[in-house]
Amino acid sequence: MEVLESFIQLCSDTTAMAFPKPSLVLCSVLTLLSLNRGPSHVSAKVYMVVMEDDPVVSYKASRKGVMRGEEAQKYKEMATTKHDVFLESFLTVGSYKKLYSYTHLLNGFAVHANSEKAAKILSGAKGVRLVQEDIKMAKMTTYTPKYIGASGVWPLLGGAENSGDGIVIGMIDTGIDPKNPSFASFSNQSKQPPPNFKGMCRSGDRFPPDSCNGKIVGARWFARAGQATGEFNATIHYASPYDPDGHGSHTASTAAGNFHTPAISRGYNFGYASGMAPGARLAVYKAAYPFGGYMSDVIAAVDQAVEDGVDVISLSMAPSSVSPGPAAFLNLLETQLLLATKAGVSVVQAVGNGGPDASSVVSFSPWITSVAASTTDRKYNKTIVAGNGQIFSCGGLSPPTPGDTMYPLALADDVSTDNSTDGSNGCQDPKVFIRSLVQGKVIVCMIVSSNYYQGDNFAGIIDTIQKMGAAGVVIIDRYSGDVDYEYQPIFPTAVPSAMVVDGVDMMNLMEYYENNTARDGDGTVITFGATVRILEGRRASYSGERPEVADYSSRGPNIENSQMQLADVLKPNVMAPGHHIWGAWSPTSDALPEVQGESYAILSGTSMSTPHVAGVVALIKQRHPKWSPAMIMSAIMTTADVTDRSGRPLMARRDVGAVVAATPFDMGAGAINAARALDPGLVFDATYREYLQFLCAVPGVDEAAVRRAVGASCPSSRARWCSDLNAPSVTVASLVGSRRVDRKVWSVGAENETYMAYVRAPDGVAVRVSPDEFTVAPGETAALRIVLNTTAPGNAFSFGEVVLRGDKKHSVRIPLAVYPAAVLSGP
Repeated sequence: MEVLESFIQLCSDTTAMAFPKPSLVLCSVLTLLSLNRGPSHVSAKVYMVVMEDDPVVSYKASRKGVMRGEEAQKYKEMATTKHDVFLESFLTVGSYKKLYSYTHLLNGFAVHANSEKAAKILSGAKGVRLVQEDIKMAKMTTYTPKYIGASGVWPLLGGAENSGDGIVIGMIDTGIDPKNPSFASFSNQSKQPPPNFKGMCRSGDRFPPDSCNGKIVGARWFARAGQATGEFNATIHYASPYDPDGHGSHTASTAAGNFHTPAISRGYNFGYASGMAPGARLAVYKAAYPFGGYMSDVIAAVDQAVEDGVDVISLSMAPSSVSPGPAAFLNLLETQLLLATKAGVSVVQAVGNGGPDASSVVSFSPWITSVAASTTDRKYNKTIVAGNGQIFSCGGLSPPTPGDTMYPLALADDVSTDNSTDGSNGCQDPKVFIRSLVQGKVIVCMIVSSNYYQGDNFAGIIDTIQKMGAAGVVIIDRYSGDVDYEYQPIFPTAVPSAMVVDGVDMMNLMEYYENNTARDGDGTVITFGATVRILEGRRASYSGERPEVADYSSRGPNIENSQMQLADVLKPNVMAPGHHIWGAWSPTSDALPEVQGESYAILSGTSMSTPHVAGVVALIKQRHPKWSPAMIMSAIMTTADVTDRSGRPLMARRDVGAVVAATPFDMGAGAINAARALDPGLVFDATYREYLQFLCAVPGVDEAAVRRAVGASCPSSRARWCSDLNAPSVTVASLVGSRRVDRKVWSVGAENETYMAYVRAPDGVAVRVSPDEFTVAPGETAALRIVLNTTAPGNAFSFGEVVLRGDKKHSVRIPLAVYPAAVLSGP
């Protein structure tokens, strides 16, 4: 059995904040390497073993549905004992340690063994269905509720503080800081969790018993695989649900943080933050750490979350590589999430930070809502005013230089000691500066922005400037090139600071400096004649610009396996704000030196977009408690925006600042629109049996592989193609000649409605929809047939859509992504 690689993938969102681009580029490279290179060995011999016996949710002896209460507890205890007896029967005492017994969604266990021989013994034992080696996992606001329309539906749900009430969002992440104001219990919130939630609160270091306060209704932590590998350190990682990283607190506050909470950082109020579903409760399952995490811990967290009774799972984590085997959809976590969906739990997962490379998605399956990241129209504008009247637009969240005074400008190299070996040393070391020359001046520090994480450190620059008593700091790129938008500092500083992001501005500023600086024959400055002011930069402006797909957001097309074969499944599913998002932070975190000690921070990544969607899912479940996870995903996808208010198409950022029209492989069905998602008109549904049919149609997957993965056989009626799944999109990775795609829709409107089908066909494909007009009553269904024919074979995917427009103003959009491979020749 091969072992997957275990590097700590540096696409953790918390490493990409100050200047996101460098770490995100590194993430892209590492992800691409892992996807193409395949698995390699890890030192941790942790194996997940799935038994033939049923878990609680599908125990066949229970004829009343899913077992609950005492019956379920007795079955769990029996299954756990059987796991212990089984291990004792096959492995030598002392050669292994059982880490978990999985009993709710899966029947199996995780075991840390001293050798690979244990895996071979277990895989050949009677009663074992599957053995999979553990896989390393990677971690992938004040305004966004309004931006995506969530605040517009709060009045329909009883106001902001009641929006999401009765819904529990399970956050599987790095934990939570219970003292953060975003998670305080508010006045009308009962101390008791919703009646269907049966979780518990495990107290521990920095997580006292009163941490579960009505807002937080459950909290547990899972680290046994991390402990077994030696990566978990209780001193810095905390043996409790406390969040030492900040990532989990940020995502939790985005999904369900309290309404109108001041986001204060460096003593400045940047606005009032609210989660998407401020009235929802949070159940915290800490399974990720600064070093990443392991799938066996995440699976234990998912198993517990579903058993506890969460309604939504928000998962801003994904494997760092594609699992070996016939299909990515049969990865143990993916199949466990299928069983969670079967139990009625909606799963929302980050699509990854490997963009803009194609096929970089790390969330694969059609039962998971996979989320891409977009920008918003919020901007923080910073300005430098020079003594000659020139004005430079910059980046930086900082106060202005005091008053209307113009301050002398000094290049760092001109106020440092002659014997310093590296000039001003990037302004990182106070010892190289001459204090008397620095005090009261605005210092120009040079960095190499593209190598930010290899040396230059913005926090170090700010600390140095503050210690030396300078009036402020201007940061420029040492090589005069334009500084990419992504490099702009997006964390508050107490010292007036600004980064010049335009290469022409940088040259003009330095020309002004040199022309007004008098030097002696040795080049030593005699007089600093250039002056500047740094203006206020902490006030946001809102441009009304359309969202753009962030360049780091992972892209489709989706893949079936580690051989990178393309899948008939659209990924991402939807896009949500993920760029420069305010959220809660852990003051003990040292992940970002720039915000250490603060309770709020701006982060970027698909980890930030995912809880936006999880919060909207909570609003939909509150409004429509009987809708299945597939219906909720459908409502979100078919109502998403693909244009802005003026009808212009949404765009996607590529490398080197390029912006192009976004496709479904960039943004999924489009930008989430919460208001329309609550009233979609029509929805597509998919049952567990239909997901099994999908799995059995995956090329290269036989019935035995499906049986090993999910413990169920292929249904007697087989699907011919994966595209036959009743999904709210149509993806065909290889259209040879013609393909018929059947769909069924349910009316969730309040009255009879007549729909007409409008088609925008992909290039090289003819599309016919029948019927092209139909009337459907509330609660009834309608069958649709979409026939695709290749008219002009190509060498790439092309994109289109089918839009069902109703006479009651509903509009249901079905994205089409088709690769027209060949035209069938006639007889």
